[in-house]
Amino acid sequence: MGMVSHRPRPSHLATVPAPVRSPGPRLTVQATIAPLSSPPGTGLRIALGVEYDGTDFLGWQRLDRGRTVQGVLEQALSFVANTPVAVTCAGRTDAGVHGRCNVVHFEPPVERADRSWLLGTNSRLPDDVCVRWIQRVPTDFHARFSARARRYRYSLLNRKVRPALDARYVAWLREPLDAARMQAAAQHFLGEHDFNAFRTVACQAPNPVRTVHALEVRRDGDYLHFDIQANAFLHHMVRNIVGSLLLVGQGERAPEWIGEVLRGRDRNLAGPTAPSQGLTFLCPLYPAQWQLPAEVTGAELVA
Repeated sequence: MGMVSHRPRPSHLATVPAPVRSPGPRLTVQATIAPLSSPPGTGLRIALGVEYDGTDFLGWQRLDRGRTVQGVLEQALSFVANTPVAVTCAGRTDAGVHGRCNVVHFEPPVERADRSWLLGTNSRLPDDVCVRWIQRVPTDFHARFSARARRYRYSLLNRKVRPALDARYVAWLREPLDAARMQAAAQHFLGEHDFNAFRTVACQAPNPVRTVHALEVRRDGDYLHFDIQANAFLHHMVRNIVGSLLLVGQGERAPEWIGEVLRGRDRNLAGPTAPSQGLTFLCPLYPAQWQLPAEVTGAELVA
């Protein structure tokens, strides 16, 4: 298909050095997060909005070896709490996939001011991860199970010359693509379907049925964006959907072919898996009852 997964040079070649934090501010942070009078185990629950560049991570989920988003986040939170902290997220992303606002929750083992959780955690996170907001939530809130939908965006540069500035965040395809054909084909995904043909063979989900609320393919100059919202996603589902739509966009398959692949329920019938760097988990969506920030509240697809 000719799609290229381009990776930039290692970050140590960058001309601007990373800022060095002096010991002074760290001592100040420790001073501001001293435990309050509340004892551990008071039933508190806190939600966080987390943003990350997934390029240099092995994915979200904590591993015994290797750098993961969950791993560095839990280390930072544990520093603030001065005791181990574990988090639960709305969506586990693969290696190289980015997160605009992944939502997590945790039960703090000690009391801290919200400002201390936010600033103290960010002071211990690497440059490619940050906590955007913090909010206390009822103890029955669950980052994964309380979400009613998830939104992803896949971005692709469609020109003859590879990307430089955007190389970490877009896939690249030099062959011309017809966005209108792909949008027509995308309509076959809407609604409830068995997505067995669009998940990896290693997917552990017991049920392949998912409901796609919206899928939009739009062109912005040389860029193509695939915005998709569903109640939940299977492993590699978005990237396999995009890889199949690209075959339609190149004229190798008719838009109606997507419906045939869905009905066939066979991974071998669908297109290739699109490269990971073009995919961003935009956010989960929650009912208004949780009173979370606006970007993660509601059930509509927001461009």
